[in-house]
Amino acid sequence: EDAQEEQPVEGGGALHGAPVLGPGAGAVGEPVEPPQARSPSREAEADFYCVKWISWKGERTPVIMQSENGPCPLLAIMNILFLQWKVKLPPQKEVITAEELMAHLGDCILSTQPREPSEGLQLNFQQNINDTMTVLPKLSTGLDVNVRFTGVSDFEYTPECIIFDLLNVPLYHGWLVDPQSPDVVQAVGKLSYNQLVEKIITCKQASDSSLVSEGLVAEQFLESTASQLTYHGLCELTAAVREGELSVFFRNNHFSTMIKHKGHLYLLVTDQGFLQEEQVVWESLHNVDGDSCFCDTHFHLSHAPGKEGVTMPPTLDQHFQQRQVDQDYMIALSLQQQQGQDPSGLSDLELARQLQQEEYQRQQVPAQARAQPGGRPAGERRQRQRPDFDCVLL
Repeated sequence: EDAQEEQPVEGGGALHGAPVLGPGAGAVGEPVEPPQARSPSREAEADFYCVKWISWKGERTPVIMQSENGPCPLLAIMNILFLQWKVKLPPQKEVITAEELMAHLGDCILSTQPREPSEGLQLNFQQNINDTMTVLPKLSTGLDVNVRFTGVSDFEYTPECIIFDLLNVPLYHGWLVDPQSPDVVQAVGKLSYNQLVEKIITCKQASDSSLVSEGLVAEQFLESTASQLTYHGLCELTAAVREGELSVFFRNNHFSTMIKHKGHLYLLVTDQGFLQEEQVVWESLHNVDGDSCFCDTHFHLSHAPGKEGVTMPPTLDQHFQQRQVDQDYMIALSLQQQQGQDPSGLSDLELARQLQQEEYQRQQVPAQARAQPGGRPAGERRQRQRPDFDCVLL
């Protein structure tokens, strides 16, 4: 039936075996929009991928760009291997096929064979290789993953995970329940996405009012976090990822290459529309609303093209405002960690929104009205040192 259908894949990912909540299941709405399946013609179009060459830590390094509905799991993993210089391409390479990428990936996996002659290790490696060979074709069409809402590294273990394990590539998500929301914690518990959807369907059909209520709370959680990233998840993600660590980030059925630089998270920009934009390499991940800024290979502000393709640099005042917003957000994350489990404190979501709302309200005041003789905007909070975060909201 509809309630038991697996979500089709768009761009490379799906919540494994996830039933889709819909009217037939008695749901108010769909917590995750089921993407459209790819047509054979689209798959054929996505067989070739453009190569963008960037200067990464002083070395000319390739990045594979993604066309519409391209296989993002394959590209996310391969771009990590390129950025780690574990795979190299001829310097004049401008286009690469999926088959070539798979061949490079296979070589990297085979290179993980343990050097110890232990029969047990060799047998275990051979079994892992056999499992990987079964999963590899899915990298070109989409991997099925099933997140758990308890931690940024928590996924139901499926055969697909073996690839990340063999290559020692961390896989993260940020779809977590705020521990300061006890009703939601009770409703969601340690369930995976699939289990939670099944629980919602069961609870909505129950005669026990408490179960019905718990099911509604769980359903509301999925609907209110349909972007698959929460402020608590972002806080935990920022804390969990190691400085300089390259990893794969899963969100909205999409896999992205992620890195942490000077305490901030960035996603590798692989949209083919930025193929010729040499100064657009990374995109910040600092809130759940999709607002972000583009940065160059050194994580400095990149002036993204405007709607007409014209570079539109921000004013100094706008740049100052954005640095304030970003600093406020990081303060919110820091305060959240200091609060711990203190029930009297604001939740991380409330605190982050409160701080950002104050800043947005201040931005609504005309620049002329804010100007002061000393050049300090009116209503500015006390002076404090700010880290260098050269980004601006788009």
